[in-house]
Amino acid sequence: MVHNLPVKTLVHKDFCIEGYSRAAVQTYWRIPELKLGFDLGAQPWSFMGTPTWFVSHAHMDHLAALPVYVARRRMMKMDPPVIYMPEHVIEPMLRILRLFSRLDRGRLPCELRPAAPGDEIELSREHVVTVSATTHTVPSLGYVLWERRKKLKPEFLDLPGEKIRDLRLAGTEITDELRFPRLAYLGDSAPAGLDACEAMFEAEVLITELTFVAKGHRKDKIHKFGHMHLDDLLERRDRFHNELIIAGHFSTRYHPRQIRQCVEQRLPDMLDGRLHLWI
Repeated sequence: MVHNLPVKTLVHKDFCIEGYSRAAVQTYWRIPELKLGFDLGAQPWSFMGTPTWFVSHAHMDHLAALPVYVARRRMMKMDPPVIYMPEHVIEPMLRILRLFSRLDRGRLPCELRPAAPGDEIELSREHVVTVSATTHTVPSLGYVLWERRKKLKPEFLDLPGEKIRDLRLAGTEITDELRFPRLAYLGDSAPAGLDACEAMFEAEVLITELTFVAKGHRKDKIHKFGHMHLDDLLERRDRFHNELIIAGHFSTRYHPRQIRQCVEQRLPDMLDGRLHLWI
């Protein structure tokens, strides 16, 4: 069946976070109101209508469903999607798509665009996505979605509307741009990737990996393989200013009940009720 991939849903203010993530199995997230998603490790049928995606890295549990997604949109006569990803991934992925086209005897139209640390990607007049480097076993990226608003500059506040209009028509910049980080997506990363992007700690919603939670697992080894441990979350407790922190990508070594027990034992207040486990 096309509907049997797991999808969890959580509403925060004016948008809904949907998806699922399990380490080495599948990772996919989307915000339907913003018409964008993160990672394509699998592709629930309901996600097909989301036209813009941001891929964190090229491990199969984050990327393998890209050809399926593109083929479905073509089959349903939707516009080709736009997919941002690390630049080095684009050429191999285009080759994969060409091979699938040969096997499938059908076109796989899509626009693969490079993303690099420091980039700003314009989505609309209201929203922009910034890109940061994360720390994993392959080159990987994190993304922050910002809301933009225009505010009249202080020196023009007392002017009548006609004067402001005339200044604007004459080419004077009469507004300042204010930015608010709405949502941050870490992808797979050791703590260094999180620490390198302050906006991750300031965004209203942070989606972070938390692959390991048990005390017995060695943090040095976990960090070497580009992942986070529950201790890393605890050590940064005072830095998280997020209204909501979604932790997922748990190791398949753990039963869901074990994940909850480990986290609740170490964090009984669940970061003042802000931490949500995506199990």
